[in-house]
Parts: sequence; structure tokens; C-alpha cells
Amino acid sequence: MKTLFLAWQDTAATRAWYPIGRLDADVSKSRFQFGYTRGAEMAHDTAGLEPLDSFPDFHQTYESSELFPLFRNRVLGEDRKDFKEYLKQLDLSPHANPIEILALTGGQRQTDNFEVFPKIERHKDGGFRCKFFLHGWRHVNQAAQQKLLALKAGDTLRIAVELNNPATVHALQLETPDDYHMIGWAPRFLVTDLCKAIAESPTDISAVVKKVNPEPAPAKQRLLIEIKGHWPDNYEPMSTPEFQLLKVS
Repeated sequence: MKTLFLAWQDTAATRAWYPIGRLDADVSKSRFQFGYTRGAEMAHDTAGLEPLDSFPDFHQTYESSELFPLFRNRVLGEDRKDFKEYLKQLDLSPHANPIEILALTGGQRQTDNFEVFPKIERHKDGGFRCKFFLHGWRHVNQAAQQKLLALKAGDTLRIAVELNNPATVHALQLETPDDYHMIGWAPRFLVTDLCKAIAESPTDISAVVKKVNPEPAPAKQRLLIEIKGHWPDNYEPMSTPEFQLLKVS
């Protein structure tokens, strides 16, 4: 089973993001299951979120032998002539499935306010690794953008905790290792857990460039990064209340 979370943004007022649903998928066995999380309850109480048309009951588990359209429609179709090039940009094999694709791209669309992200797994040895595309690099200064464009696969990066980000308060910056140019940010959904890992073992976490996609690749897929490290003993990532499934009625 692979797990993805569905996040929703309150675009009407606070701009805050909430993890509102959980998708558990076993592609090899054609098993897909969706349920709302307590984040949906929080979003309902604070921002007026109502159940989605595809999943009309907060307290029901939905099962299918196919990927639900809400998620399937966020993946580039295999019949597109540029599909193979698209997978190369994601650093995925030619046989990658929609869940693997969504885990990297986030499935964002201009027509709605949803985003998909993967659950960070804890390995048996307490380690973890996660891949993502650099966020916000177009908002850094010109000198930093030039540094970014000079990066290549295999280059290491520094990770810095930002305590006064105007949008999220806490954030994780990625910097070039030699001259500390801040080139962008890690996704918001990683911040809480990675800050915990950094606080416990600051020397045991690392970031490396996995792939650089120059133009004409989409700007959102410019720089693919992998972070790896270890969790504290008995720590389970993404286990806070907003990630917990609502009870089935």
C-alpha cells in the first residue's frame, strides 16, 4: 500500500492549507481506498469546507478497483506524445504508475484548490527519504537563480530552518553549500516532521539534487531534490491529529 494525502486550501479567507483526505492505493492489486481525515473536520469548522461531490460523506470509507477520478484526472495521460519525456523529468521509470507520479507532481490544477502529497514512511532502521520539486525558486533574487541554474545532479544542498516565513511562519530553505545562497523552499507538508528530525539529529540529515530540468520543462519541475535522514526513536511522521482518519459512521 502507498499512501497519499489530499490537501485543500481556504482561498476565500486565510489561504491556509488543510490535509483533508487519505488515499491508500495498491496498484498491483487494483485496490484504492479513500477516507476523510480530521483535517477535513478542522477545515469544515474553521473555513466552511463541505464534503466533495466525489465523496459526499465525511464519515464513510470509499473503495474502488480503479483510481478515483479526482486523482486520476491530475495525472498526464499516457496517450500524450510527451508522456515519456514527462516521466524523465520526474526521474521515474517508463513504467511508473499514477500514484508514483502524483507523489512527485502534487497534481495541482489551476481550476481548483487541491494538492496531493505522499505520506513520509519510516523505514525499519528509523531512516527516511523523500523527493520533491523545489518550491518558490522564482521568488528568490537573481544571483540565487543563477546559482540554481548552475546546479547538476549529485550536488549537495544545505537545509536551513526559517522561523519567520510570512506565509507559513516555519519553513525549510534550501541553500547552496558553498556560499549559502537560498534557492527555494521544501514543500509545506514536510516542514513539521523534518524540523523534528533536524532538531534531534542536525548532522544526520542531507539534501541532494536528483535532477535538473532546464526549459522548456515546466518551472514547477525545475529542480528535483531528495532529503534523507533518521527519525527520533518511536517517532512516526505525519501522525498528528489532522492526518488521522475520521471514524466511519
